[in-house]
Amino acid sequence: MPAGPPGGSPLRLHVEPRPAAAPRRGAAGRLVLAGFLTLLVGVNLAGLPYYLAPRAEQVRDPLRFWFRPSGYVGQTAGLVALVLFLFLWLYPLRKRFRWLAFTGAIPRWLEVHVLAAFGLPLLVATHAAWKFDGVIGLGFWAMLVVWASGLVGRYLYVRIPRSQAGVELTIEEIVAQRQALVEELARRSGLDPYVLERMLGTGPPPAAGLGLWRTLGRMLADDRARRHAASRLRRELRRRAPVRRRGEAAALREVLRLANREMALVQHSRMLGATQNILRFWHVAHRPLAVTALAAVLIHVVVVVVVGATWLW
Repeated sequence: MPAGPPGGSPLRLHVEPRPAAAPRRGAAGRLVLAGFLTLLVGVNLAGLPYYLAPRAEQVRDPLRFWFRPSGYVGQTAGLVALVLFLFLWLYPLRKRFRWLAFTGAIPRWLEVHVLAAFGLPLLVATHAAWKFDGVIGLGFWAMLVVWASGLVGRYLYVRIPRSQAGVELTIEEIVAQRQALVEELARRSGLDPYVLERMLGTGPPPAAGLGLWRTLGRMLADDRARRHAASRLRRELRRRAPVRRRGEAAALREVLRLANREMALVQHSRMLGATQNILRFWHVAHRPLAVTALAAVLIHVVVVVVVGATWLW
């Protein structure tokens, strides 16, 4: 690998004037989620003495009217969980019906879907007073499996190269996008494209016929390889062009961001067929679980309304 640019001149990162930074996409949603989870954790800490007490003592506990499933806190948590759970079903509708495109792009909907689902298990546990018996227990565990499988689905979804509108890229579009990224990286870093290709090499050839678990293992190995390659590039750029000014630090971060995009594009396109196959298998497993959870929740709500176990009426 060459020690530096031709002529022995010191390597300089290309610093471009940048406009004022716009708010990061999804940052507001993550902030709201963090505040919501903090509030929910605080509520559960306040109810901890009641949750930990034996059932015989909970009947006489003064906190019972607040933290039991039909109490003020418990039922409020249940109502919020029900609204969130029903809201989550809007995302499949957005994917199925193209005429809903005016409501936003599918990737944006997925981000909102994931954020909305993140605190759902804690909400349901608060509503159930951390006791999972009967139909509510079935609903909780089904919902928890759906929640966990949703995280896996999100991981698989982002590994399929897509346009900003959420449409899968063709192989030709992936190649063109990667070439543009390499050229941009070479311009910003001052490194030869061939040197960049070698530094950003991220591992083995295409995976075919590995099976489900070995394919998932390869995906995780790709993620580790990408982090290691980014670290190598960071060290090499710092060695060749020591960062002395704030603008240079920002330029280094931008180069590393582009490098991560390029490596991810290579890895994801290499695993594209295997990822699509696993995602189809995931849909087959995820949907029945989601329907089971929905049925259990609706049965629970109907029973609660019929027997009048609520402070609302």
